[in-house]
Amino acid sequence: MIDKLKFLKDHQGFMKYCKNTSKLDGTMVKLTDLLPLEWNLTIMQKVRNEEERKFYIEKSIDNGWSQTILVHQIESNLYVRSSKEKVSNFGTTLVSPHSELAQQTLKDPYIFDFLLLSEKAKERDIAEQLVQHITKFLLELGAGFAFVGNQYKLEIGDKEYYIDLLFYHLKLQCYFVIELKNVAFKPEFAEKLDFYLSVVDDLVKSETDNPTIRLILCKTKNKVEAEYSLRDINKPIGISEYQISESIPDILKSKLPSIKEIEEEFENE
Repeated sequence: MIDKLKFLKDHQGFMKYCKNTSKLDGTMVKLTDLLPLEWNLTIMQKVRNEEERKFYIEKSIDNGWSQTILVHQIESNLYVRSSKEKVSNFGTTLVSPHSELAQQTLKDPYIFDFLLLSEKAKERDIAEQLVQHITKFLLELGAGFAFVGNQYKLEIGDKEYYIDLLFYHLKLQCYFVIELKNVAFKPEFAEKLDFYLSVVDDLVKSETDNPTIRLILCKTKNKVEAEYSLRDINKPIGISEYQISESIPDILKSKLPSIKEIEEEFENE
């Protein structure tokens, strides 16, 4: 405890921390008591809104975040991405409280800043890199997700179909089919891929599992168009955007020397 107090006294934000904590209500004080002081100081310094502070405190406690992960979640604007209105038909396709819990799992947008891909990256390339960084991917998806497989094969008669990414959500007790689209959302995405939910429900889901949920991740979407596309679909589907960190743009790549050209230059010296 002495070490922690010394850390705070030596830290630039100690007085601000003391001033802020003195204004907290009883519930918030109890919550802050469950976190290390360094975590509380980070939240007090980086977050001004009390409701938002409570969000990060509760998430840190529930998910056991390290201080590094906490900072990352704050800087990626997790509170805004989690609390904004999301596009889904969960309210009409799932029973309460399952529908509310499913809605709470969604974010918009999802931030895949651990990927380095060009703007023209194919959907399969994005999926493969997400799997290669599965720990960070699961962190972004949120607590409760368990990875089942990518390019998950479904056999129907003499035909084979493949799901981009298949997960199981432990709290919701259901499968999550995630489909990646490297373009803006189109209404036919919801209609066409609704087929996969029926197949997973019949061939993969057990009797004790809840209905399979599908999440479509697109580069961009028109909210009104997306909502209309879900209106007459009776399978649970969510639609969100995703963002990735782009590597060197293609236009610059063409102007940079290749590895072979660099090696030849060294050999000529």
